[in-house]
Amino acid sequence: MAYPYKKMTEADFDRIRAITAPDRVWVGEQIAHEYYKDEMPEYGVFPPELYVEVLNKEEVSAIMAYAYQENIPVVCRGAGTGLAGGATCKYGGIMLSVMKMNKIFPVDHKNQTVTVEPGALLVDVQAAVSAEGLFYPPDPGERTSSIGGNVITNAGGMKAVRYGLTRDFIRCIEAVMPDGSIMNFSSNVVKNTTGYDIKDLVIGSEGTLCILTQVTLKLLPQPNCSCTLVMPFNSLEECADMVPKVLELSFVPTAIEFLERELIEIVERNLHKNFPVKQGDAVLIVMYDASDQRELDSAVEATSEAALANGAIDCCIADTAERAGSVWAVRANILEGMKADSVSQEECDVVVPRSRIAEYVKAAKKIALSHGICVEPCGHCGDGNIHTEMLRGPEMSDEEWKSAMHASLTELYALSKQLGGQLSGEHGIGNGRQAFLAEFVGPRMIQLYKAIKLAFDDKLILNPGKVIVFDEQ
Repeated sequence: MAYPYKKMTEADFDRIRAITAPDRVWVGEQIAHEYYKDEMPEYGVFPPELYVEVLNKEEVSAIMAYAYQENIPVVCRGAGTGLAGGATCKYGGIMLSVMKMNKIFPVDHKNQTVTVEPGALLVDVQAAVSAEGLFYPPDPGERTSSIGGNVITNAGGMKAVRYGLTRDFIRCIEAVMPDGSIMNFSSNVVKNTTGYDIKDLVIGSEGTLCILTQVTLKLLPQPNCSCTLVMPFNSLEECADMVPKVLELSFVPTAIEFLERELIEIVERNLHKNFPVKQGDAVLIVMYDASDQRELDSAVEATSEAALANGAIDCCIADTAERAGSVWAVRANILEGMKADSVSQEECDVVVPRSRIAEYVKAAKKIALSHGICVEPCGHCGDGNIHTEMLRGPEMSDEEWKSAMHASLTELYALSKQLGGQLSGEHGIGNGRQAFLAEFVGPRMIQLYKAIKLAFDDKLILNPGKVIVFDEQ
């Protein structure tokens, strides 16, 4: 391992300009401050020494080969919508943006796949395949995220309960290694037992192992019909208790989400997005996709009956695109609403077994409130991924917030582990959750993580100091 890293010189800047183009390279004070952080500045604000926009895999390869030779750290950045401090230059060096690598190639109808570059936005990929009568299901809340970012964080989202995670839709990956070599992991085949499955190791690696330059995504036929149900309850506890009742039905929901009224009102008040159901202190939102209307009607009827039998105040059917859109728009804008309504925020992104959701939610509220923090749990309860949103009030000092937040997180993560859960459901470890990782996975797993990192990146130059930290760093 070669650490500490080289401080970049004018000769290094000129070399990157020669590999790319002077009008796509910024250095020092020329670099916009938005590239110092991701969507969670609480997890670190770090200025790069150089910011470069690349156009193709050849430029990525040449930059990485030079960085490897000179021992310069490199961080790959997509749309910057991460929530774990993952795409930041903790040790300076090069920030390599792939956002101009955003091609979406023609849909392969025979294999029902589409190949895209990492800078393509999720919303654009979904629109492109929809125009071809197909469907790319992964749907994290931030639809302006990049596909590359989705892949390296194994994004989940609201539809994971029916369709699975991003990992379930990746056929093959082309990537540049830290030494500049270009690799292909798997190919456009349905199954593959040829050696170790490196593709699945790269997915979710948070940019610490290689840089994606092309990804082939599996597609599905578009659902013929869809419906969203909104079920208001008198309490969050009753709402959470309804989740296993929905999952026990014969129909597999596409998404199951819950929201407290206070969180809905934060979005309505700050972003002026109207939620159509005004009843209840908490609501359960359930979406169904189906191949025909009869199947959809049966699912809606069974769920409505179960909800009303288990304490729901009502069961409202958003059976048009406009009505469903107003429901999901509020859910998708929770983070923006919280940013507008509080001094700062923290999100505990745990995942627990679905059977323990209600137990976690009830205990989590008590834990955070015991430390004086306003807490608003919401989440992808169909897969147990609960976002425990903690909001800092204007009366808290920096020191009080930091102390209360750390104490709350320590107890919340311990609660998740006690319930058989994990540290992060979809946002990853990045720079923000490293202090809690070893306690969750144990020393032997940390050894394995380090061995994997060194097998890919023996100089520790690619997104260093994220996920796993070496003593030398």
